[in-house]
Amino acid sequence: MSDNDFLSRAANRSGETDADREGLSEMVNAAANGQPGDAAQAAAVSDASILNFALNLEYLEAEFYLRASGDTLPDDMTTGAGTRGEVTGGRPVPFQSPVIRRIAAEIAGDERAHVKFLRDALGNTAVARPSISLDQSFTAAARAAGLIKPGETFDAYANDLNFLFGAFLFEDVGVTAFKGAAPLIANKTYLDAAAGMLATEAYHGGIVRTSLYNEGMINDAVFDAVQKISDVRGAVDGIGDDDQGIGNRESLNLVPTDAEGRTYGRSPEHILNIVYLTPVRATSGGFYPNGLNGALRESGQNS
Repeated sequence: MSDNDFLSRAANRSGETDADREGLSEMVNAAANGQPGDAAQAAAVSDASILNFALNLEYLEAEFYLRASGDTLPDDMTTGAGTRGEVTGGRPVPFQSPVIRRIAAEIAGDERAHVKFLRDALGNTAVARPSISLDQSFTAAARAAGLIKPGETFDAYANDLNFLFGAFLFEDVGVTAFKGAAPLIANKTYLDAAAGMLATEAYHGGIVRTSLYNEGMINDAVFDAVQKISDVRGAVDGIGDDDQGIGNRESLNLVPTDAEGRTYGRSPEHILNIVYLTPVRATSGGFYPNGLNGALRESGQNS
């Protein structure tokens, strides 16, 4: 698929209004015809859709980490356009390691700040927090990865290691989501903010991957479990070998990059394949039982 084909498809889905979609189509046409000034002007209308997509993801990460640390998002940070949903699952993790407990608390604070920033930036166009599953979704993901058997459940809040597995599932997704969305953001202020959040998510991902590698040096089974989670993400997103584990006892891989040493990016639709836990076209599922709020809510068709 060419870059222009991808942008055309994105334009049809990413506008928050009909005017948004029309403006995005103009952006694509202008870019194709070598009119960068017109493209930049038309692209601005798409920013709300991109930022709202990011806000949906940040709601999920914030609730995951805050609940692990004994907190939640306050109600006044969950309202907005669309249907406000509840969160199922999640509770304080009985951390044994003070380091992992402090890591969870720091990341929780960062994710809460991301939610606030995006809501402030979007103003009255900010979407509400959608329904989020932090219980059955983890069980479905763990079963797909082969970490548990049919009939068993996976509780990401049961202990330090399960928490790190849950965090690993999210963090690499967050990095690739911001990387993939960056080319679609026209406003330089928003682009700068997105770059800052991408860097933050990358720090988080590195911390989680390092923590899991340390656990693997104690228990080899951790390496295998992490690779299985990575394989599931790579299978459902449908875009080839763009996901990597953390290595093994002999060789570590803390920074997942391509041949040029760059982090991978995923389009919104491929991110949705992962969080919906499906390789086919869908508008809900997995961690979002009723789908996302906003225009960007349909996953890709990968099988």
